[in-house]
Amino acid sequence: MAEAATGASAVSQGARGRLHTPADAYRAWAVEEPHRCLLIQGAPVPGYVAPDDTLDRARAVLGPFLTVFADGTPGAQVAAVVAEMTAWLGTDEAVGAWVAEYAPTAAGNTGRSAQALAGAVPAWAQLHGSVGLEAAGQYAGMGHSGATLLGAQTEMLADAFGLK
Repeated sequence: MAEAATGASAVSQGARGRLHTPADAYRAWAVEEPHRCLLIQGAPVPGYVAPDDTLDRARAVLGPFLTVFADGTPGAQVAAVVAEMTAWLGTDEAVGAWVAEYAPTAAGNTGRSAQALAGAVPAWAQLHGSVGLEAAGQYAGMGHSGATLLGAQTEMLADAFGLK
């Protein structure tokens, strides 16, 4: 994910390209290694608390998405998500530090940090859902490609945040 994000930034693809590139990279990995993808999507053991290094790795995967959405313009359809992310930032200082690490333009700005989170969290949910279903073979016989579906979902999210 980090390599894909770095490559996307270096090419200056615009925000939409910088959104599609890590999403496509995640999908490519999952399709190539579905057993690993499905392993990370499994249900957690009740009471399990992930160690810090696991959280750091998960946050690193979301990092490229924070950067993209920090500079977006969220529309009305995601206003409730932005509001909840604003509340989260107010209750967990570590979240603000995490956003600042990956999206320096949002550092110290609650509104931009909240919109970065409000884009990154749904992007991750879409990736897990769409790509996880494909990795599990759930699209077999449905008449569409996983790449096409993920591309459409990514475009809808880009539209919701006014990404250019």
